[in-house]
Amino acid sequence: MRTVGTISRGIRAPIIKQGDDLVEITAQSVISAAKAEGFSLRDRDVVGVTESLLARAQGNYATLQNIADDVRKKLPSGKIGITLPILSRNRFSQMLKGISMGADELYVQLAYPDDEVGNPLIDLDTLEEKGVNPYTDTFTAEEFVAKFGKPSHPFTGIDYIDCYREITGGKAKIIIANDPREILKYAKDVICADIHSRFRSKKKLIEAGANKVIGLDEILNTSVDGSGFHPQYGLLGSNLATGNTIKLFPREAQEFAEKLSARLSELSGKSVEVLVYGDGAFKDPVGGIWELADPVVSPGFTKGLEGIPNEIKIKYFADNVSDEELAIKDFIKNKKSDLKGDMASQGTTPRRIIDLLGSLCDLTSGSGDKGTPIVLVQGYFDSYAEE
Repeated sequence: MRTVGTISRGIRAPIIKQGDDLVEITAQSVISAAKAEGFSLRDRDVVGVTESLLARAQGNYATLQNIADDVRKKLPSGKIGITLPILSRNRFSQMLKGISMGADELYVQLAYPDDEVGNPLIDLDTLEEKGVNPYTDTFTAEEFVAKFGKPSHPFTGIDYIDCYREITGGKAKIIIANDPREILKYAKDVICADIHSRFRSKKKLIEAGANKVIGLDEILNTSVDGSGFHPQYGLLGSNLATGNTIKLFPREAQEFAEKLSARLSELSGKSVEVLVYGDGAFKDPVGGIWELADPVVSPGFTKGLEGIPNEIKIKYFADNVSDEELAIKDFIKNKKSDLKGDMASQGTTPRRIIDLLGSLCDLTSGSGDKGTPIVLVQGYFDSYAEE
């Protein structure tokens, strides 16, 4: 009788360098872990590989000068507005520095009370106490500080108004407003720096009469002087690498996932699914920060991970239909192939499998010093009816 369901294991891997054969290194790491720990691979096991590992192996890096050159080429007026970036030293500070190098005048519009992924600029209660309407009220940096005091991020302690000004050597003029069209009072050439709402922001700005509008996804979407690039996401998904470079989101993630799946199946004799994962799609319940600063959770995954779970809600059956174990197992075995809208599935999470698995992998591997950028998930597709 089965007594264990889903298991998620962090797999230790060597430090990956540019040019390494990541398919072979990952496959051997998983096989070696199975032998050392005494477990076996099974059909429909899932191996996740963090996007950072793939980008490093590919050497998908760019310098701040590469960013500056691309910005200057695409927005040659030199007078540039940036709308709604996230508040992040790791994610946005290097981009801002590079953009600043490619601009003569720079205006940065920050959202409030928090950014797109929940990093707060000001406490919501304080906002309400001051009688401020975030849908309509706008501020210069000086007006904002005069009304609310100097902002401080609750986790990092960073004052992002000062931080972003200092990063640009004082070039950036900071304004605080939530409607991206506010930037047009300062500059007609605009970089939309938001992530998940970028298409809507671009549309608003174009309709409002902006001259040129591009997103972070359109900067370094092709190589500049031999730099790394990403054809779909550009700077989106990039991270701080060194003081002068960033590591971009990995390219050809789909091809990598398929090659790794084939190699794992060859070594184990089992059908193994693979996904490349970045940020998990979950929200911190204390800080209120939404983790997903990447454009997607998974940029590449094998075909068996498509779709959403098709599961019944066992709690519903135990409370309302039957608490007989055999009856519930029988229903699971004979459930419909599509339970969408069916009472039997009410309360199950309608999220894509890759987003659920990517979140599980991200939580398992962590972002610090665990040294487990590879994750093996077993039993994810099992049900209570399987022995």
